Amino acid sequence: MNRPLPTEVTKAGVLGTGVIGGAWALHFLRMGMDVVAYDPGPNAREKLLAMVEHIWPTMEKLGLREGASPQRLRFADSLEELVNSVEVIQESTPENLNAKRGLFAELDRLAPPEVVIISSTSGFAMTEMAVEVQQQADRFVVGHPFNPPYLVPFCEVCGGERTSQEVVDWTAAFYEAIEKQVAKMDKELPGFIGNRLQEALWREALHMVANNECSVEDIDKAIAYGPGLRWAIMGHCLTYHLGGGQGGMAHLLDHFEESLKEPWTRLDAPELTQQLKDDMVAGCLSQANGASINELIQERDDCLIRIMQTLKEYRDEKGIRR
Repeated sequence: MNRPLPTEVTKAGVLGTGVIGGAWALHFLRMGMDVVAYDPGPNAREKLLAMVEHIWPTMEKLGLREGASPQRLRFADSLEELVNSVEVIQESTPENLNAKRGLFAELDRLAPPEVVIISSTSGFAMTEMAVEVQQQADRFVVGHPFNPPYLVPFCEVCGGERTSQEVVDWTAAFYEAIEKQVAKMDKELPGFIGNRLQEALWREALHMVANNECSVEDIDKAIAYGPGLRWAIMGHCLTYHLGGGQGGMAHLLDHFEESLKEPWTRLDAPELTQQLKDDMVAGCLSQANGASINELIQERDDCLIRIMQTLKEYRDEKGIRR
């Protein structure tokens, strides 16, 4: 099989060019790759070109690899043309299980055997998406990013029951070669890692708003100026390790063992009434204070770049490789 080494991939395919697929295209372009995109949706080409033009200055702020250029993006006119033009495919089509099943069966039939097919799905297991794949289910794997993939340097890699370990390892190494931190999961889990953790916070936030316990703005302040600042440095578990003082995580677990049974969270989702929807939307619009979605995206991206650069400078200075 003529599969390239993960560090030597030069041609990436993007299947589906919405918010996530378009962001993947930007990341691959920034990494100096040739990118071939395919999306049969209306005005998909024009929308992606507009996205690339709008966000490319952010790519320049992050720093471009040699040869990186938006001019290296081209569009395929068919799925067959896409699969025969690239070395790896990042699939980012809508989260519709039946549609993905049919699509993956077609990809299996059309794509050369060496092409690894990675799904950006945010919740489906590869085992349930690849049920109609007949020939090479071993090369289908989940590579779930966090939004926006062109900026947030994290991916979760998870194979299905028929995915080979070689492909899981190849995909993780491919992402690491293009500047991603990778969580390589040992088994399939609905929602993977990050989304399950986010979902716990999200459900509790909805309960607080539904019960008039606090505002949407206060919830966001509590994260952005509270634990969120620490999570950017060392994550949740290591932060709690420090919370145990010199005794570390062992002391913290002993100290708070009984409180784990206290009703501090309500993980069952509340009923999503129209009133709750209206309150959540109004709270977000109030926080936005008139800023458009594009203006908020620019603010988010600029701040994330500064945080990431500060962390990198500090860790490089101290020789920290965590």
